Amino acid sequence: MSTAAPVVPDSSPIVLEKAEIRSWKAPIAFGVFVVLSVILFFGFPRHGASTFRFSENSDAIKLPNLTVDTQVTTVAVTILLAILTAISGWYSWKARKTPIWMVVLFALIFMFGFLAWADSGSPYPVPITGLFLGTISLAVPLVFGALGGVISERGGVVNVAIEGQLLAGAFVSAMTATLTGSWAVGLIAAMVAGVLVSFVLAAFAIKYLVDQVIVGVVLNVLVVGLTNFLYSQVLAVDPPVLNHPPRLPSWPIPLLSEIPVVGKVLFDQSIIEYLMYIAVFVVWYGLFKTRWGLRLRSVGEHPEAADTVGINVNSTRFWNVSLAGAVAGLGGAYFTLGSVGAFSKEMTAGQGFIALAAVIFGRWDPIRATLAALLFGFATNLQNVLSIIGSPVPSEFMLMLPYVVTIFAVAGLVGVSRAPAADGKPYIKS
Repeated sequence: MSTAAPVVPDSSPIVLEKAEIRSWKAPIAFGVFVVLSVILFFGFPRHGASTFRFSENSDAIKLPNLTVDTQVTTVAVTILLAILTAISGWYSWKARKTPIWMVVLFALIFMFGFLAWADSGSPYPVPITGLFLGTISLAVPLVFGALGGVISERGGVVNVAIEGQLLAGAFVSAMTATLTGSWAVGLIAAMVAGVLVSFVLAAFAIKYLVDQVIVGVVLNVLVVGLTNFLYSQVLAVDPPVLNHPPRLPSWPIPLLSEIPVVGKVLFDQSIIEYLMYIAVFVVWYGLFKTRWGLRLRSVGEHPEAADTVGINVNSTRFWNVSLAGAVAGLGGAYFTLGSVGAFSKEMTAGQGFIALAAVIFGRWDPIRATLAALLFGFATNLQNVLSIIGSPVPSEFMLMLPYVVTIFAVAGLVGVSRAPAADGKPYIKS
């Protein structure tokens, strides 16, 4: 009687086929801008020459102006944009992501064509250095606010109160710096003011389990009302004594500040811009390279697991929300000590909400949030530059441009943004 040989299972590894995921978001976005270019450049063509100025009269090294033919430039730009769109579509068809360098190149080419179209026939050249300088200046409070938002939300607390933290920092820094005659004391006072606003947010959101979004909105309204009242009753009574703070001095870095275009933009700034550069690096390094960052991210992603290894979840959240307020408050000081030179009612003008959008746009990453803040600053400054060169674009459209960019960012057109898993969820120890 014969017996069948035992079946020996195949020991070879099981290879699973990788699913192909095609995302057409990038080529669709590119295609929208190509259509917009066709409508703008061919539907409303402009003839003549456009000039770009890369150097100012005070620069040690001067670069010549660049003059181009408007019609030829806009046609070439449209063709290049169409080619990049086709390449992006090919990447998507092959289930590959569009490289980030291609997105940057696409944006630069489109902006060059748009500025050439807007400047056609104008006696005033496009000031490239001024465009970038204004971008940095307008982005400073947005960057500090966005960094504060990243720190807070990485720990699991939604920071809608960035607007209130900026405004409190602006008010306290103006009054303190005026009374002491020291901008350094004003910067420290702005950080303290931001911490105080964050204390209230942390207390209600973490200890008393109040809805974090509601607390943030209420805090914004409270700070607006409080600063308006104190401005009317205190600062406006004697502005030279209470609302005339010293301005932050400019500290050009030798040699680096003499580099054409980049030197003026990055290395001829006040201390708060240099603090911004340092803060971006420190927050990024701290979040992803240190024990502090690991603990912070753990209580924002999985607080139960963090609790089981001995991390005090609520204490970690409380102190990091306070740190976030200090960072945002420092950004508020820029309004009074670095930009305007005095406090005025509601001078932050909703910048805290744009900073919150930069957090979402940047996917809760400090580097990406900084780039998003710079994008919003560029969109805001673009309207100023176009008004100087006499652009045919209606001023009302340019005024709403930063908010349109914000809406597109929050709507997810830059990709799926996933918040930390426990963001906005109070932790109750069982």
